[in-house]
Amino acid sequence: MNPYSSLSDDFYINLNLSTEMDLPSSRETVLHYFEQIQKQYPQMRNFYARDKNDFILEEDKDRGAYRWCSIEPRRICSGQVNPQSVQEALEQHRLTLELAPYALSVSPLDCEAMDLLMGFDFSYRGNHNQLIAEALGVCPALERMATIPGATIINNEPSFTFALDDECRIQCRFNIEARTNAYQIRTNEFQEEQLSVYVTARQYGSLPPNQTYASMLDKLWDVCRDVVDNYVIDSVLQPLARTIAMD
Repeated sequence: MNPYSSLSDDFYINLNLSTEMDLPSSRETVLHYFEQIQKQYPQMRNFYARDKNDFILEEDKDRGAYRWCSIEPRRICSGQVNPQSVQEALEQHRLTLELAPYALSVSPLDCEAMDLLMGFDFSYRGNHNQLIAEALGVCPALERMATIPGATIINNEPSFTFALDDECRIQCRFNIEARTNAYQIRTNEFQEEQLSVYVTARQYGSLPPNQTYASMLDKLWDVCRDVVDNYVIDSVLQPLARTIAMD
């Protein structure tokens, strides 16, 4: 059971591993890597190249819940949209990280950054920026500006990043991405688009000698889970859902 699935219209957990050196891109290496993933997840059968240097393997998207993974010149990615359980998504990411050293020659030294992202999408037709202000308020120092007569908020994307160690190698970022532009506000013509809330835990630089990519995944998950469960659900996700429901 996924405790996060009821908090938004779509929920996903993505993993990104950025490397300092270019990843292998030969036909044999790329296909062997994806074949190993497909053995574990046979429904991942849609394989294609994007921009000739990005390779993607994914399940059919029309079911609303699907897995995907990709290789870019210096990044390995894995994601699952609307997973049945969080553990199911983490197992996919763990497989990706366990294969990387052997199939793609990725060393723990080669880590530029490793991200674990929890994403929550809300479908909303209207001014996303105004919705955020109504649901969450604005910084107290800016409240008066938000009430300027005749003013319409056209950009309001709160973002907050903090470090969790003295060296600032483990960081967490909270941000909201609105998808309303000035043209839509000017014409008052809005499409139903996704308002996104992201919580991203990141490890910067090479892994410590006692860490593997899989163990770092567990550490980043602990950070994401703590921030979402204790600071984001009550203060951000639920107010957004209530305000959308009242509109």
